[in-house]
Amino acid sequence: MFASRILKSSALALLLLASAASHTVFSQQQTFIRYDRFESERSDKLTGGHIERAEFEPGQPDIKLTLNVPSFRLTLWQNGKEVKSYTVGVGMKQYPIYIGEREAREIIWNPPWIPPASDWVGTHKGVRPGEVIKAGDPRNPLGKLKIPLGDAYLIHQATGPSNLGNLVSHGCVRMLRADLYDLAEKIVAARSLPVSSKRIEQAKRSTRTLAVALDTPLRFDINYDTLVVEGRVLYIYPDVYDRRTNTVARLRDELKTSGVDDSAVDDETLQKMIDSVTRRTKFVVPASSIEQGRALADGHTEPLVGQPKQPRPAARRRAGARAGR
Repeated sequence: MFASRILKSSALALLLLASAASHTVFSQQQTFIRYDRFESERSDKLTGGHIERAEFEPGQPDIKLTLNVPSFRLTLWQNGKEVKSYTVGVGMKQYPIYIGEREAREIIWNPPWIPPASDWVGTHKGVRPGEVIKAGDPRNPLGKLKIPLGDAYLIHQATGPSNLGNLVSHGCVRMLRADLYDLAEKIVAARSLPVSSKRIEQAKRSTRTLAVALDTPLRFDINYDTLVVEGRVLYIYPDVYDRRTNTVARLRDELKTSGVDDSAVDDETLQKMIDSVTRRTKFVVPASSIEQGRALADGHTEPLVGQPKQPRPAARRRAGARAGR
């Protein structure tokens, strides 16, 4: 009887332990999902308020890519430091880019295009699903280079500067040719991939396909974060996919979890900050101005595309204005 009770107790303890372990894994997964999908890689909550920048170093293979869709900003990181950021175009609302983690396993110069069996292919004249359209053919929308991300998602060449900061593709990331070449060559150099610069230059000048496999997959985190405190500055980006992320409640949560005291701003002020954002602009304000109740006075809108600017403190701006009178 006593032995039986011991066995039952042991079984119960193992069951509880298994349940706790399962809960832990689930919690970790939830954190992982939140990090990858809904938290900008530039958030103070992840960086501690400081992003270290560095020059690119060949032969240093610890690299990754990130993209916050609402900011249209793709960043190459090396050894945990920002090396280069690029402005990009992304998927249209009806064909949104995948939000989450992808992997790049190869780089292809002069890629052929095989139109998928999708409804939008019918809008391309002279194109049939399954047809192989070679590089250089004007019907091929991929341009000179593509980086496959799995499941038909790609990074590939933009049709022009108008693609940048816009919803233009069928789920892919588009980059200017010069930026795409720069990114690809940095990946090759970082990983010391077995392809010479001569072969790459030949591929640029010709239409012959050149495919280079990556030694290990390159991680690409794609997130969707419209409310970001970066370097103690709040950025409100447009909700380009209409996911209802720009609300007063979410903005308060972002401020509080980023260590910003929001007690000096009321809901009406926060709503005005959100409403000032358009499809082409973002709202920018120092956290210190929010804490001093000067969010609207010191905040301003900026063009959406381009590098985020660090606003000068309000006191310095006012002093500068007086000096210029």
